[in-house]
Amino acid sequence: MNKSVAIVEDNSDIRLALEQIIEASGEYTLAGSCVSGEEALVKLPILNPKVVLMDISLGGISGIEVVRELKTTHPEILFMMCTIYDEDEKIFEALSAGASGYILKKTSPAKLLEGITELIEGGAPMSSQIARKVVAAFQNKPAVAASPAASALDVLSKRENEILEMLSTGLLYKEISDKLTISSETVRKHVYHIYEKLHVSNRIEAVNKYFGR
Repeated sequence: MNKSVAIVEDNSDIRLALEQIIEASGEYTLAGSCVSGEEALVKLPILNPKVVLMDISLGGISGIEVVRELKTTHPEILFMMCTIYDEDEKIFEALSAGASGYILKKTSPAKLLEGITELIEGGAPMSSQIARKVVAAFQNKPAVAASPAASALDVLSKRENEILEMLSTGLLYKEISDKLTISSETVRKHVYHIYEKLHVSNRIEAVNKYFGR
């Protein structure tokens, strides 16, 4: 399985720190790094990483624009925004552009690596601060679709509903497994069945259903 990670970051100190985290992980390989959006558009298709840690503010072409453009030609590449921004507008702009995850730069190395693992396994990792904003946006949506959503959630078991609720708060699989005292593999199987029953393919869509959006 391709477990290579590329980094797009214009701050040399942060870029070096991210490179060291990936290289020291023992699980992922560093495909390469880019210092600008312009360079990323040229190099990423050649590097062909499984995951890209993407900064948003790059001076020239933004990270969001890079994701939007490359996702159309290379849909297999998974993009995780790794940024200082937690504004609602940038979060949803990045997700709509095709990003599959969104974490803050102050996230610990362990959480970052867990997020990459979850991303590769089909999840949509988000820092808890980001998840709260996403959840708040869903909760503030007029509840016109509440009844269909409720009936959709009726197909889930009690444990599946419990895990979906935890997913909606931004918890990673490992955190859910610790809280429920079950293995991460069991959590993954439950999440797979949740996605299957709700006819969704990722965490964002599942949370949409959960809040009736």
